[in-house]
Amino acid sequence: MALQQLEDIRQIAQATIVTAPDREAGLACAEQLAAALVCQGSGPRPCGVCRACRKAAAGIHPDIIRVRRPEDDKGRQKKEIQVDQIRRMAADALVLPNESERKVYLVEDADTMNTAAQNAALKLLEEPPRGVWFLLCAGNPALLLPTVRSRCAVWSARAEEQELDPELRKLAEGFLRCCAGGDRAELLRWCAGHEDMDNRSLSAFLDCAAACTAERITGRAGTEGMELRELLRLHALLERCRTWARVNTGARHIFGLLAVDAIADEEIRGVAH
Repeated sequence: MALQQLEDIRQIAQATIVTAPDREAGLACAEQLAAALVCQGSGPRPCGVCRACRKAAAGIHPDIIRVRRPEDDKGRQKKEIQVDQIRRMAADALVLPNESERKVYLVEDADTMNTAAQNAALKLLEEPPRGVWFLLCAGNPALLLPTVRSRCAVWSARAEEQELDPELRKLAEGFLRCCAGGDRAELLRWCAGHEDMDNRSLSAFLDCAAACTAERITGRAGTEGMELRELLRLHALLERCRTWARVNTGARHIFGLLAVDAIADEEIRGVAH
């Protein structure tokens, strides 16, 4: 990932969900945000050359703390982040930073936090201690509780990384307008009209549609009346479709799924719809 510098670190909310096309991209993005927060440079951050940036790049900055899934007695990572880990993080967050003005907790695979762990994080995310940031790396933010998501901003590595092809963007925007409109018959017609795509075109469309959805989640594009929970749900659906496309699931099957599931039920869409 190319170095992304920020003119103003106030762009980074103290409680932020970091999403990306894959786990490695999400971690790389979160690491850059963490480096920006501890950077000692006077210009755009991270500068990449100050002592703090060098330590961050080497993974040894004492004020960037990683929270990972624990390991079992055979050294294998467990499936979930446990509530005790979040409680320890909450206690440690009250301790002043070692070297920087700021302290950053980078939670890897945050969408694997079990329910108790997520509930334990709520107050921390709603009222972070002064000078403390929480970066939650989540490949599928929809797995996080709505109460967790509502307390966090969303930062999409995808939206920062790539310039979308104009033709693909036009196609993806058409799909998203159908989803936003809530007309299932119209969405069915749209999907049926594109189910003859070859696999390469299908993958490119799904990538672009997920990127456009991420732009809406992060506020870089208008939501067209869709609520955040709808957008997060749609983004998760598109990510699943991207995974299936990579194992050669055909366009007919994927567009059939999108026609059925891309528009949320009324209870999810809310009374405004």
